[in-house]
Parts: sequence; C-alpha cells; structure tokens
Amino acid sequence: MNGQPSRPSLKWSMRMGSLAGIPVYIHATFLILLIWIALSYWRSEQSLGAVIHGVVFILALFGCVVLHELGHALTARRFGIRTRDITLLPIGGLASLEKMPDDPKEEILVALAGPAVNILIAAVLWLWLNLQGAMPAEAVGALLQGDMLQQLLALNLFLALFNLLPAFPMDGGRVLRAVLALRMDHLRATRSAAAIGQAFALWLGLVGLLYNPFLLFIALFVWIGAMAEAGSEEVKSLLHDSTLEHAIITHFDTLAPDDALSRAIQLTLEGVQKDFPVLDQGDIVGVLTQEDLLRGLQEQGALAPVASYMHTGIPRAEVNEPLEKVMKELQDCDCHILAVTREGRLAGIINMENILELLRIEAALKK
Repeated sequence: MNGQPSRPSLKWSMRMGSLAGIPVYIHATFLILLIWIALSYWRSEQSLGAVIHGVVFILALFGCVVLHELGHALTARRFGIRTRDITLLPIGGLASLEKMPDDPKEEILVALAGPAVNILIAAVLWLWLNLQGAMPAEAVGALLQGDMLQQLLALNLFLALFNLLPAFPMDGGRVLRAVLALRMDHLRATRSAAAIGQAFALWLGLVGLLYNPFLLFIALFVWIGAMAEAGSEEVKSLLHDSTLEHAIITHFDTLAPDDALSRAIQLTLEGVQKDFPVLDQGDIVGVLTQEDLLRGLQEQGALAPVASYMHTGIPRAEVNEPLEKVMKELQDCDCHILAVTREGRLAGIINMENILELLRIEAALKK
C-alpha cells in the first residue's frame, strides 16, 4: 500500500494478517460472537472440550468466509481493481473493493467468484470424506448432524446458495444487476436490483421476526447495503464526466505558518470558512481545521503559531482529474481539503462540502 500502513475500512477492527497481499481484519463485534458461542456451549454441555469444539468450528466456518471474500478480491484483481482489506463481521465477511467492474460481464465473474470458492471447498471436503468412508448415504441435510467436516461441507453449500439469492447487494443481486445492465443503463439496473434487494430484505425481516431473530441483522444489512449502493450509483451518474474544474474553490482565506491563531479566529468570525489552507511562498504546506484551532486555543492560547497545529502532507490533484475519483480520495484520506493544482501551481482547493453542494445542484437540474 505505497509503503504506508493500511487502515481498516471499518472502525473497531484489528488486523489479523494478510492473504495474497490483502490485509485481513476482525471486527470487535466478532469477538462478542465467539464469547457468545463459548458461553452457549458451556451452558448446554458444561464441558471445556465442547466449548473448544464450538469455537474451533466457528473459526473454521469463518475461515471459509474469508476464502469466499478472497475469491471476490483475486478475481477483481484480474480486472485491475484493488481490494483495500477484508473484514470479518458476525454476519459474514466484507471485501472492500475500490469499485465493482464497469463491464457487466466482469462484474458477473467477480460476484460469482465467492460462491464458487464455497462450492470448491465443499467439493474438496466431499472427496476427503468419501476417501475416509465418512460420507453419510442420506441427504445433505444429514451432514449437519455429523462431525465438524461434514457440517462444514453442508454449510459451505448453504453459503454458496444463500449468497446467490437475487438480493442486491449480495452476490446473486450483483449478478442480477449486471444482467440488467446488459439491457439497460447502469443506473436503472442498479435501481431495479436495489428495489428487489429491499423487497427481499423485508421478507427476510418478517421471517426473522417469526422464526430466527438473527435473520433480522442480515435483513438490515441487505436493506442498508441496497440503499448505499443505489445512492453511490446516483452520485456516480451525477458526477459523470465532471472534473475538479466544476467544483474547485478559488475564493478562500489563507494563513501563513508564522501567523498566530488569533488571525484564524478573526477569519472564522468574519466569514463561514472553517478550514484554512496554510501557504508558504504561494505553496500550500498545511491546513488548519476548526478542531486544530480549538485545540491550540485550549493548549497554548491565541498567540500560538499556526505551524504548531496545522495538518501537513495535504493531498494534491490536477484540476482536470475526474471529480468522482477525487471524492473517493477525500472519503478515504484523513483530510479536510485537497489542494488543486494547474500545471503544478496552486489553482484552488476542494472539500467534501463543495462536492456535495455540486451534487445537490446537479440533482436539482436533472429534476
């Protein structure tokens, strides 16, 4: 990752290692699941051996989930799409791809790669159990009553089939969106797939209320995911062909590194600007945010120099870069503004608030 330590896409996540160069994180809530499993086995069996067996089984099952997500990631890599990380959650895994392929056929391959991994795992387990003479002759459902490997075989088949349900943004829903995108524009395809996904989430939530409360969490994940994906596609459509030139801020107040914080107080009270670029001989060397200003006032007072509290290492982008790409950079980086240059010289700044304002204007113009 360009020599810099990677950060998880989700807060409260701990890095467990990496697979194929992709960082793997475990969310704090997953540890709660392990504790709950351990306590459940202890209450029902009163045996340390049963507790260990239960925890090991859950870890093995989620190991299959990680391999499922790795299938998505490695297939996306073939199409030049990087995966930031893989995170384990109590309801499953999440591979944070930079984006889904624009080509519907490539999206189908990426979406199907995860379930294909589960089917491959099930096939390997089936072959091993047959070689050991431990494969029951009854239906696959009987495997759930068997030993750990038999249960893993059955659950991998279940994971493959469940993920292939046409509920966007699950794998089957992504396949549905890609198939629709072969016949209509990407935005309409996403809207249709998201509507189907939300209808499925309502049905799943109803089943959860009647039979299994855990399904409510999956229903909520599908509902929120469908909304987020549809919203993201709306933004992508509105920003299509837009560059930084459309949203650049050219009129703004600046500070110098040796200015006192009292100067920032004055500019804040005189206008509405909250974050101030810090210029040294015409070049941006940092930014003083409102949080930095308040912290400096508490620690050293109004006479403290701006240089002591400004953020340095401000990202830069050329004025002709796609606005969608820059928006993602602002979302991913721990920064408030981005310096916009034209042929290497500072031309202005851009922040998320200005991009969102442009989106509101574009949406109003389309309506």
